[in-house]
Amino acid sequence: MNVSPSASADPESGEARFDLDGPVATVTLCRPQVLNAQTPELWADLREFGRKLPGDVRVVIVRGEGRAFSAGLDTNAATKMLGALAVGTDSDARIAGFQEAFSWLRRPSLISIAAVQGHAIGGGFQLALACDFRVVAEDVSFSMAEIKLGLVPDLGGTKRLVELVGYARALELCVTGRRVAAAEASQIGLANVVVPRAELDDAASDLAAAVLAGPRDAVIEIKALLAQAAGRSFAEQEAAERSAQLRRIADLSGLGE
Repeated sequence: MNVSPSASADPESGEARFDLDGPVATVTLCRPQVLNAQTPELWADLREFGRKLPGDVRVVIVRGEGRAFSAGLDTNAATKMLGALAVGTDSDARIAGFQEAFSWLRRPSLISIAAVQGHAIGGGFQLALACDFRVVAEDVSFSMAEIKLGLVPDLGGTKRLVELVGYARALELCVTGRRVAAAEASQIGLANVVVPRAELDDAASDLAAAVLAGPRDAVIEIKALLAQAAGRSFAEQEAAERSAQLRRIADLSGLGE
């Protein structure tokens, strides 16, 4: 995808690039030499970008430079970070801060799209899971590899994984850390679409354009309805549908607030 940004914000760490093109924001992890391995500095940049995202942005595309989306936590950063968390008195708050780097992608007013190629391991898998949609290349390899370090996924990925593939499959993927290729990812619901690597960026852009074709407020209402459906009874969901529809009718009739 060739981005012609109307504005851009360069993160302090230089580990990611943020481009704005009207209602579309693109987040690009740019450490291709280490397969876009993640660090606390990168998470701080992502969190800050989420906080400063302009209100007129409707779609966020998350991508990685080079041959991988993200190979997970940077090994050098991991040693230092885990040591600090083991002895720190503010460790819970620090992990909560790391989680904020991912959680803003679930914001009700946004549709987020992960364009995933190559390795999406550990934190890379969870970053893809934080997005609403996953457009993946044929060479993709997902793995929740935290188990191999004796750790648990802690960046919001467990809930979304269960929502997408069910409890038993999510448990299997998390406790084995095995790799999931593109065909299986499509079959079990991890991938919305699988395309050749050369078509990945265009496919993500096409999906963004399809989202933008719908009225923003209707998209927001639909996302809210679906996001909360699992926790509601049929009667509760039907009541929520009625409320949402009446808001839309009032808005379309010029009677909204």
